[in-house]
Amino acid sequence: MPGEEVANIPSNYSRLIGRELELQIKDLPKLLKFTGLSVEQFMRDDTLLTARQQIQILQNGLQLSSHADFSLRLGRRLIPATHGVMGFLANSSPDLLRALTAFQSFVPTRLSFVHLSLITSPERVECYIDFDIPLNPEVHRALSECCMIVLSECAEFIIDRPLTEAHICFTHDQPDYLERYGQFLAGTCEFSAPRLRVTIPMEVCRIPNASANLENYLLAMQQCEAMLAGVTSHRSSCSYQIQKMMLSHPLGQLSEEEAAAALFINKRTLARRLLKEGSSYSQIRDTVLSQQASSYLRHSNMSVDAIASLLNYHDSANFRRAFKRWFNVSPRQYRLQVASEAATVGQPALHSRPA
Repeated sequence: MPGEEVANIPSNYSRLIGRELELQIKDLPKLLKFTGLSVEQFMRDDTLLTARQQIQILQNGLQLSSHADFSLRLGRRLIPATHGVMGFLANSSPDLLRALTAFQSFVPTRLSFVHLSLITSPERVECYIDFDIPLNPEVHRALSECCMIVLSECAEFIIDRPLTEAHICFTHDQPDYLERYGQFLAGTCEFSAPRLRVTIPMEVCRIPNASANLENYLLAMQQCEAMLAGVTSHRSSCSYQIQKMMLSHPLGQLSEEEAAAALFINKRTLARRLLKEGSSYSQIRDTVLSQQASSYLRHSNMSVDAIASLLNYHDSANFRRAFKRWFNVSPRQYRLQVASEAATVGQPALHSRPA
């Protein structure tokens, strides 16, 4: 599997998934399937994950769990301490509005593919949450639930009571386990909304935090700003710009010459810049295409030939060879493994026929 994505997501989030599943060491390979991570790497506190690895582990966890409300249970485990300095900053904030602003500014230091935006008025604060990478509906729902529980738990700590005034809009349809939401979220919820958001009255956001500590708040702010500078540096990198460019074009159709022209440089200069960052155009292309190929095989009934065509492989044999190089198995074997895993945990596979 290509490893050219930047690994900047703390692995403690994924270990919490394993704890919620009550896994033993011998079970961890199931959780790490298709990530390229060893159990030893996974168990180290200093291990950082790419966005792809984090999403894959969450997806594996959802398949391994026998609880429909698994992501709600997981969200409850995401206490402020799990968010490092950012969680400390939020809890030290003078009020909820400042805490939400801290999340907006610094969540990329913990989850690089999650973005918050705030719209404020004298009456209310609207907090929108967006995910920066393609997600299948099940993972999107799980992340949405976790994020809303994290914000709700933070708010309840600051105002010292349940956040009953919150109105949460989820983009997914109403789940079968709707009655469980009330045990994790104090406010009202609606579903099938156009965008994920929570609305909180401004008067609630201005309630003073009894646990606020200005010295701790300023110290945590400095640390978060230093970490954000490192993340921002990555986002200005040539590799990051090329990856974003590829995702905004029909898959597999952006040529190296076109990418260079879009950055107002020539192909040789682009190659030099990417080499300096430890990457290359072909490596970035492999990362993008392998992610999309994996998603299509896991979450659709499309044939391998159809997927190859979507990814701009004119010869499906070339796609099969590339896939084998990425994952060490053929597309058909990969799809069968996914179906076997789903059957093992008693869930229906997302597709009905092997390629």
